[in-house]
Amino acid sequence: MTDDVLFLSGEQVARLLDLDAAIASQRAAFMALGADAADLPGKIMHPSRFDDSVVFAYLSRLSADTGTVAKIGSVNPGNAASGLPTVHAVITVLDPVTGRLAAVMDGTAVTTLRTAAGSAVAFDALSTPDSADLALLGSGTQALAHARAVARVRDLRSVRLWSPTARNRTRAAERLTAELGLAVEPVGTAEEAVTGASLVAACTLSTTPVVRGQWLAPGCTVVSVGSFEPGRREVDAEVVRRAAAVVVDDPVTAAEHAGPVVEALRAGLLTTDGPVGLGAVLTGRRTARTGPDEIVYYNSVGLGIQDAAAAWAVVEAAGKAGL
Repeated sequence: MTDDVLFLSGEQVARLLDLDAAIASQRAAFMALGADAADLPGKIMHPSRFDDSVVFAYLSRLSADTGTVAKIGSVNPGNAASGLPTVHAVITVLDPVTGRLAAVMDGTAVTTLRTAAGSAVAFDALSTPDSADLALLGSGTQALAHARAVARVRDLRSVRLWSPTARNRTRAAERLTAELGLAVEPVGTAEEAVTGASLVAACTLSTTPVVRGQWLAPGCTVVSVGSFEPGRREVDAEVVRRAAAVVVDDPVTAAEHAGPVVEALRAGLLTTDGPVGLGAVLTGRRTARTGPDEIVYYNSVGLGIQDAAAAWAVVEAAGKAGL
């Protein structure tokens, strides 16, 4: 069965899927979702009874000529203390015609790339063209990936980075300074990072807000990728209250999984038709930002369609590389 199956490690995935290709794959994913042209069953997020980990499973199919993609994995918050990614996963890709197993690849690398690339698509669609000052909350794998991805869609002027541990934020800032070619400043508080920023990327696993609405500058775009469970809230209610538009990767999924959205719906700050799908914005079906001084908030919980688009981009790149 395995003779004609493509097996790819995380290093191979990273070599095959560069950031620009990852961003293009995510734009395609959300465009398909916005056009109601993709298969996206509900995802599973199951908190473990044994520890603080969360097991997850995604299924999706991007198009008729790309087969079903499945991802299973685990979120382990304790990994951050050991310098390991908090998300580990494996992805399987099925042939679009026969359904046979076509590829198996490291899902951790795909998740890191597609999440950051999806946020880059959101920033590109939702922020003002002159947005150039980034506040980065977090110092782990996903935070670093976000800085790299945002730099592909906006000409960054400054980056301020905060995370709770001084050593981690200093090390992350030094690494990004070398990679991005501009001085990344580690700061002592989240407020210091966010104040005056036009772009805010929250990449934590916090269950309490690290971004507060009172800190946000006019015209700011906030992206949160750590609020992927009902109990996780990287932003407070004031962010939702001040936002001219609350954009999500998928309204149905967000209403069940995105902590700040779940709470805003419960409290009456949002109605069920309030959250706007990113795909609907990209396809022109809905509008998010209507003026340069509006605040826009995007909450991503992650979708299987993102994995499907990224995984098939990897498979196609592997074919061109002769693997």
